[in-house]
Amino acid sequence: MRPLDGITIVALEHVIAAPFATRQLADLGARVIKIERPGGGDFARNYDERAQGMSSHFTWVNRSKESLTLDLKQDAALSILKKLLETADVFVQNLAPGAAARMGLSPDTLQAINPKLIYCNLSGYGEDGPYRDKKAYDLLIQSEAGLLSITGTPEVPSKVGISIADIAAGMYTYTNILAALLQRQKTGKGSVIDISMLEALGEWMGYPMYYSMDGASPPPRTGAAHATIFPYGPYQAGDGKTVMLGLQNEREWALFCEKVLNQPELANDPRFDKNFKRNENRTELTQIILKIFSTLTSEQVIAKLDEAQIANASLNDMHQFWAHPQLKARGRWASVDSPKGQISALLPPGVNNSYQYRMDKIPGIGEHTTAILKALGYQDNDIADLRLKQAI
Repeated sequence: MRPLDGITIVALEHVIAAPFATRQLADLGARVIKIERPGGGDFARNYDERAQGMSSHFTWVNRSKESLTLDLKQDAALSILKKLLETADVFVQNLAPGAAARMGLSPDTLQAINPKLIYCNLSGYGEDGPYRDKKAYDLLIQSEAGLLSITGTPEVPSKVGISIADIAAGMYTYTNILAALLQRQKTGKGSVIDISMLEALGEWMGYPMYYSMDGASPPPRTGAAHATIFPYGPYQAGDGKTVMLGLQNEREWALFCEKVLNQPELANDPRFDKNFKRNENRTELTQIILKIFSTLTSEQVIAKLDEAQIANASLNDMHQFWAHPQLKARGRWASVDSPKGQISALLPPGVNNSYQYRMDKIPGIGEHTTAILKALGYQDNDIADLRLKQAI
C-alpha cells in the first residue's frame, strides 16, 4: 500500500510547476485526473518531440495520470469538473489569478459543496499584491528573484539550464499538499493553499540574500566556480578533460596541498591559509593548481583527489548521465508505458522499504475521458452528445 492510495486529485494544470507537483503525488499512489483542452491538450505536449516522438517536458512530469479533456468554456464541461470536485480530495490549478473564480471554481464555492477539499492555487506572484496579474514564466521569475544576478560569468548573467523556478514552485506545492492532508486528518476540514513561484525560488535564494544583507556586496558571478569558497569548481587536466573539486575546510585544504599538489608548505602560505584569503587570491592559486593538473590525466587527478578524500566529480553531459554507473548499480531505472510505447524513467528520489513507487503510463490526450464520465454516471448517448458539441 502506498502512502496516497485512495486520494483523488483533480488538476487543472499545464506546463511544468503544477504537473511536477501532481506527478510526485501520483508517484505516492494518488489518483491524478489531469484536465486538458480538447484537441491540443497541455501546451507542454507540443514543446518538442525528443522523447521518442513525445515532448521531453510532458514525458517528465505526467506519468501515472488520467487525462480528461474538457472545454471549460462550455457549461456542460464545467459541470463535469464540478461533479468531480464534489468528492475529490485535492484541487490543484495554475490558471491566471482570478480565472478559476470567474468560472465558479473559487475555494469558497467548492468547499461549500465539499468541506474536505484541499484547494491549491499556484501562480507566478500569488493571489494578491501589485504583481498578481503579471505574466510569470520561469526565466522571468529567475530574473525577479535575483538568480540571474549571481549566475553566469562576470561578463554575462545566465539562466539556470532547467526550469528551476517551476521546479521550486512544484516542490512547495507538493509538500504543502502533503501537509494539508496531514492537517485534514486532525481537523476533518480542507484548506486553501496559495503558492507563488517568486516566493518558492526566493526561499532557495536564502544564502545570497543574507550574504548581501545591509547593503553588503552580493556574491559575484563566477561561472561554474563557487562564488565564496575556494578552490571549489572546474579545473582542466592535462588531457583536456575537466574535473570538478570542492574544499570545505582547512583540514581538507592541508590534505589537498600535501597529497594532490605535493606542496604541503602551501597550507600555511599567508596568501592561502584561510578560505577568505584563498578567495581573494584565487587567480594565483588557480595558476598553481593548473600547473600541477596539466601534468596529469583527469583519471589521475580524480585518483589523487579520492586518495586525499577531497570531494570531486566528472563534468558529465546528458549522455554520460543516462549511463551513470551509480544509477545502474542502485537499480534506479524503470520503464513506463506511453502513447509511443515503453520509455525509460528514473525512479523518484528516496528509497522506502515499505512500498514501491507508482510508475504508470504517460496518458494520451483525453485517453481516460470516457471511463471517467461513465464512472460519474454519464451514458453512451450523453458522451456522444458531449463529443459532438466538442465539450470533451
